[in-house]
Amino acid sequence: MPNLVNEMIVRGMSEGMTQAEGMVVVTFGGLDVAETEAIRGQVAEAGASMRMVRNRLARLALSEKGIDLGVDSLQGNVAIAWGDSEAAIGAAKVFASKDVKKAKKVAFRAGLLDGEVLDAAEAASLADVPDRDTLNAQILGVISGPARGLASVIQAVPSATARVLQARAD
Repeated sequence: MPNLVNEMIVRGMSEGMTQAEGMVVVTFGGLDVAETEAIRGQVAEAGASMRMVRNRLARLALSEKGIDLGVDSLQGNVAIAWGDSEAAIGAAKVFASKDVKKAKKVAFRAGLLDGEVLDAAEAASLADVPDRDTLNAQILGVISGPARGLASVIQAVPSATARVLQARAD
């Protein structure tokens, strides 16, 4: 890399990806500036960082981190969004949202989650993962379900007895 700017870009991406637990790579061609900025804003709201750089520079930054997404992943116009696992899932949700799908200009190429390289279909399936609050509510429901059922069964016997006695009295 003879160019100082390229070195700075690779260093900046490498430093940004140091703490990244997840990453989503998408094709990003054909969008106008307004659409691109809208998507960038939504990805930033999800907590992820997003860059569009030359594929060669992206390969260098990823190889410095020991990540190999494959040859096909970084061809053409691509964007990489990275962050912690929740941010990567949030970025995937943005790229899979109805508005973005309707434009048909963004497609998943690859992904990375907790050190596992994901192909395009697996990266797209990150958008189907519920957020942390939903997962916590589901876990709470699974944990409290048996206790709630037991309480209902225990309460049913005296309740039924009381109703039988009231019916007899009436």
